[in-house]
Amino acid sequence: MLERSFVLYLLTILSFIGIKAQESTPEISYSGKPQNYIIADIKVTGDLNNDPKILANLSGLKVGQEIQVPGEDISDAIDKYWEYGLFSDIKISADKIEGNKIYLNIYLQERPRLTDINFSGLKKSEIDDISGKISMMRGSQVTPYLVDRAEKYIKQHFVDKGFFNTEVSIVQRDDADTPNHVYLDITVDKKDKVKVNSLEFYGNDVFSDYKLNRFMKKTNEKGKILNFFRTKKFVSEEYENDLKTVIEKYNEEGYRDAYIEYDSISRNSDNTVDIKIGLSEGSKYYFGDISWVGNTVYPGPYLSEKLRIKKGDVFNQTLLDERLFIDDDAVHNLYMNDGYLFSNIEPVDIKIYNDTVDLEMRVYEGQQATIDEVIIKGNTKTHEHVVRRELRTKPGELFDKSELIRTVRELSQLGHFDPENINPVPIPDPEKGTVDLEYNLVEKANDQIELSGGWGGGMFVGSLGLKFTNFSVRNIFNKEAWRPLPTGDGQTLSLRAQTNGKYYQSYSFSFTEPWLGGRKPNSLSVSVYHSIQTGTNSSYYYGNPYSSGMGSYGGYGGYGGGYGNYYQPPMEEDPDEHMKVTGLSVGFGKRLSWPDDFFQFYTQASYQRYDLKNWVYFLMENGNSNNLNFKVMLSRNSIDNPLYTRHGSNFSLGLEFTPPYSYFDDQDFSDPDMPDSERYKWVEYHKWTFKGNVFKPLDNASKLVLMTKVEGGFLGYFDENRKSPFEKFVLGGDGMSGYSYYGSETIGLRGYENASLTPYNEEGRQDGNIYNKLALEMRYPLTLQPSATVYGLLFAEAGNSWSDFRDYNPFGLKRSAGVGVRIFLPIFGLMGIDWAYGFDEVPGRPNASGSNFHFVIGQNF
Repeated sequence: MLERSFVLYLLTILSFIGIKAQESTPEISYSGKPQNYIIADIKVTGDLNNDPKILANLSGLKVGQEIQVPGEDISDAIDKYWEYGLFSDIKISADKIEGNKIYLNIYLQERPRLTDINFSGLKKSEIDDISGKISMMRGSQVTPYLVDRAEKYIKQHFVDKGFFNTEVSIVQRDDADTPNHVYLDITVDKKDKVKVNSLEFYGNDVFSDYKLNRFMKKTNEKGKILNFFRTKKFVSEEYENDLKTVIEKYNEEGYRDAYIEYDSISRNSDNTVDIKIGLSEGSKYYFGDISWVGNTVYPGPYLSEKLRIKKGDVFNQTLLDERLFIDDDAVHNLYMNDGYLFSNIEPVDIKIYNDTVDLEMRVYEGQQATIDEVIIKGNTKTHEHVVRRELRTKPGELFDKSELIRTVRELSQLGHFDPENINPVPIPDPEKGTVDLEYNLVEKANDQIELSGGWGGGMFVGSLGLKFTNFSVRNIFNKEAWRPLPTGDGQTLSLRAQTNGKYYQSYSFSFTEPWLGGRKPNSLSVSVYHSIQTGTNSSYYYGNPYSSGMGSYGGYGGYGGGYGNYYQPPMEEDPDEHMKVTGLSVGFGKRLSWPDDFFQFYTQASYQRYDLKNWVYFLMENGNSNNLNFKVMLSRNSIDNPLYTRHGSNFSLGLEFTPPYSYFDDQDFSDPDMPDSERYKWVEYHKWTFKGNVFKPLDNASKLVLMTKVEGGFLGYFDENRKSPFEKFVLGGDGMSGYSYYGSETIGLRGYENASLTPYNEEGRQDGNIYNKLALEMRYPLTLQPSATVYGLLFAEAGNSWSDFRDYNPFGLKRSAGVGVRIFLPIFGLMGIDWAYGFDEVPGRPNASGSNFHFVIGQNF
């Protein structure tokens, strides 16, 4: 820099000598000594892409400023331009001098701008990974710093992936079509991955070589069967983390002095490495006396009880950290949940004797922190009041970590934000004793469109559904709110229509307001539906038409279809058979605070009117039937994430019932000649259901999750001669009829054909009045991005259904197992496919079990 300044200083002197020789007036006597001038004008010249006025300001020189020539003012201006790194050539000269006024000319040659980057040697996915991170956009200036940084980043990117010998070449090529623009040709030669040839341990007695190899999660020897599914590439960062893991495992077993004595990595000619690790294990230690000092809020014995570590236990540093700070019921969380945001606990070794360590827990409680401001960011679509009404952390209240975590859960349940990116940030102010809470949200699309069709049983059925989960009724008449629909108030509006043109039509509408009145989380739900289904020629079906067909259109067939290999003639419409159902329901839900605030109570009143003509699939074949029923349900839902649940449970106990008309009706319903239209003019029943799911993560990253499920139902009657012809349980298959088949409840059991596990009465009609189902499901996510949630699963299921309680056998279950995948796309909802194998034969239905595929649309098992 000094040499550059000296050259510029000399050029400045020579330029002014040239000016003096060219000008006739005024005479300028220049003796080489600095002279003072007033800047009369500043002109910027060169091949420029930016505004000359802006570039002139970068020099720090201003019109009217007095400077010395030669002097530091000019050299400082040149230095500033170099510091910006945007120019490849800089010159400052004088156009003319008039008296004590000087007219400056700043010549700048801007560095070239980027036309495009051409990669070679990489796959498209690799280019996509790199392009967004090297910070070189089209039109930006190409500086040596950016080029060097890009080269270093690309190398490090592939080193992290095990390509230790990656070579990167970046060549700058002029763009012949655009002046002062260049192309960057980036050539990457990744070479081969460096793999681990051998991994040897020395000095280990506590753990065997096998166990130590298992601790090295990311550094594994090639060529060993036990490492078949593990990575064998050598990555320095992962290797260092594995060494730390080894020491942590020693610490967990009481060897708190263990350390890596040495490690060596030698390169081989075949692009592999040999690793040798020497260990010093030290002695095994145990917890001694644990005392507490500085605690005034909670007594020492109470804190020791919460710590759950006793004298004589193996000294486990990981366990100590978990019980102090990490677990939900950790000791420090007692303070954090009671406002003591600034508190801290420091465990100190006060005495080490033989193999025992006495600890003193030094507690700094500080003052309680009050929430000052709650800031909501990122809700670009959802109105702020929808977010704030779910907050459990409000201004003026004491800080509570458990309520902060619960708020994240409640915001996830809304479905309007990406649950993986709900990020609450506490901003504490210890001097004021307050904390601001900033909730950073990422909106995600959750309106859904269903446009699907299926072929089965000789017909095509199309479905069109629209579900708006963030609707706003109050803005319907606000033209500016239609983008394309009024949204933001968290209401749900659903419209659905299905038809095959001739035989089946179904229409439904539903609306849910989650906060009726806006002050309390009391929900109101309203739904209206109507379906029309005509019959087909009797020779087509063997038994019930709803028991075979395609998966997402279960009413007309399954995967393989029917009860055997029999001839199916072309379907023909039978206008003398039909079922028409019209229904209306109104429901009210309320969040409870007891036994805890995960409980909800829901009640619903519904009415359905059935119009049947020669419909042989129910106990009732002809006439009109009315169903006025009431439902009450108590549920508890504590799951953390509705899309990919890791923790929590979901239980529900429901009762649906009609008025017991038989108790105050004088008619004799035991009369076999009583017409169905009279017997079932008003149906009566009581229906009990129970469902429960529990989710438990099986790894530290909470990715591998085990879901256990149990459910069952019982349909009872008030009069044995007036059993309900409707509301039966239909078990087996994918668990969805695909269209709205009102009058029964479908339950899936994979590995068996649709409805194949439903019993029949003596008249050959479905009569499932009791069912049980158990399920285990292992889930692992493939991607949890806002644009798509995808996870794979392994499952095992067992279940069965019975007609009468005297036949009920909770151990007589049909078993199955299989694999599947689930995909949640915001615009389409949940979709999936399962393959399952049913292990048990179904009497009278030889083809019902075995290998079966099942499709899932809009639901989960």
